[in-house]
Amino acid sequence: MNLFQYGNFPNVKGSRVSLRQILDTDLDDLVEISFYDAIQAKTIQQAAEIQAKINQDYRDGNSIHWGIVDNATHKIVGTCGYYRGLDKGEGELGCVLLSKYYGQGYMREGMLLAIDFGLNQMKLERIWAATSQQNAPAIKLLERLNFVKVKETDDDEIEYELR
Repeated sequence: MNLFQYGNFPNVKGSRVSLRQILDTDLDDLVEISFYDAIQAKTIQQAAEIQAKINQDYRDGNSIHWGIVDNATHKIVGTCGYYRGLDKGEGELGCVLLSKYYGQGYMREGMLLAIDFGLNQMKLERIWAATSQQNAPAIKLLERLNFVKVKETDDDEIEYELR
């Protein structure tokens, strides 16, 4: 399923933050938060390999992964995107923030942009998120964004759904 044209990656502009495609020149700053299938990059090379997989998933229509950019500094502060379920008209929304930006509202603003894009551009019928039961900041963020807990799994995860 191809939701987007790859040469026309959808960038989303907000007042304080924007969502844009991650470039090779961003990878040095993103090693700390580069993950694929729950495996974290340890080097720039591994981050590049992960980003190549993410880009292929996008070309295949299986996900969309944005860098969250501070509009004032033009620095990437985190990432977010839809990573599963697009073939069923739904999207698992995930996010990661660079630690030096914790508690500054960047993730909330980035997620609001992604939610709006998912509902109004992608026409998703369901947006959901999963996190560890111990990840109190993520749980608080999801609840502030009007996600409601819908299920706890045996492997220590909680699933939330946008209402």
